[in-house]
Amino acid sequence: MIGPQKRVLLVDDEEDLTWTLSKKLSKDSDKFELITVNSGREAIEVLNQVPVDLVITDVRMPEVSGLDLLVKIKETYPQTKVIIMTAYGSSDVHKAATERGCFHYIEKPFEINEIRQLILDALKEERGFRGSVADFQLSDIIQLNCLGRLTTALRVRRQNETGTIYFQEGNIVHAETDRLEGEEAFYYIMSWDGGEFSVLRNQFPPRETIHKSWQNLLLESLRLKDEQSHLVQEEQEREKRKRQRRLQQLLDKVFKSEGVEHIFIHTHAGFPIFYLGRFSGNVDRVSELGDRLGDLISGIENATRNVFGKEILFWEGIFRKHIYLFIALPEEDAYLSVIGTPRMNTGFVRLEIKKQLRAIVSLIANQSL
Repeated sequence: MIGPQKRVLLVDDEEDLTWTLSKKLSKDSDKFELITVNSGREAIEVLNQVPVDLVITDVRMPEVSGLDLLVKIKETYPQTKVIIMTAYGSSDVHKAATERGCFHYIEKPFEINEIRQLILDALKEERGFRGSVADFQLSDIIQLNCLGRLTTALRVRRQNETGTIYFQEGNIVHAETDRLEGEEAFYYIMSWDGGEFSVLRNQFPPRETIHKSWQNLLLESLRLKDEQSHLVQEEQEREKRKRQRRLQQLLDKVFKSEGVEHIFIHTHAGFPIFYLGRFSGNVDRVSELGDRLGDLISGIENATRNVFGKEILFWEGIFRKHIYLFIALPEEDAYLSVIGTPRMNTGFVRLEIKKQLRAIVSLIANQSL
């Protein structure tokens, strides 16, 4: 709930605009107090006298521009959020505002309801730097500390690991984990994809081990993470191909037996995991077959559940031109389906699959094939 103690400062050298916005936003006086000024210098005077939760400022103003005001706010009042508005929208202005810690960016002309909603959304946000790394980019939090020239520490936790990055007057001067320190520790922390973070105010570094600029550190961390991502992806692809080859070896005897046309491992919904058959190499036909088998299995399960009250583990159906059987793989959302002609020896197929079932399940367990 937004309380009346929230304070918003509107800065624009166009008096008509500040007067109009002040009048239009007056109906929200129960939610926030609005102060309007017509220059960056006046805005700084207000900020020096009273706490302000949100500043909305134009970019092009005489003496003190909106971007200069943004930098000043981030240096002196890092918890105050800033929304930049301008009639001269460009990617350069947007980038400059974002790099300086802008909360949001809006181009003129805008609807009154649009700016009103931005204000309400900004005021609903909690102050401070506690949260989930999954919700924020860790690099954004680091930039904010550097642009604000803060002396602080950023503590990051994931699973059983903890890392800390130390800032001194906006410079990254030290980083450490349980096993590493310095640049190596910084790059390692930046490689983490998730966790929890918190900022420790006025926390001084125990020593200085990093001397690169924070911009270079961030660029290098992104390069290393991208490089590592490619290596991980290549390794995953190698493992995937290896598992596919092993599955083919396990099921090759069944596939080469008389009458077998398709061997298909798929999820309950029919998403393909492994396939051998006439449609090999045709992704669309395999996907279409998976959809149909998923629908068929769901129908069979619903019918048998109403009769027996249990999930079906095995089913075999004989049709005029085909035989179809499926086996639910233990502990997995997956099924092994076999489709063949009436000449298919289902007893042999079931026996061979039973022999290899444990190995098949271990290959697909928690794996994306």
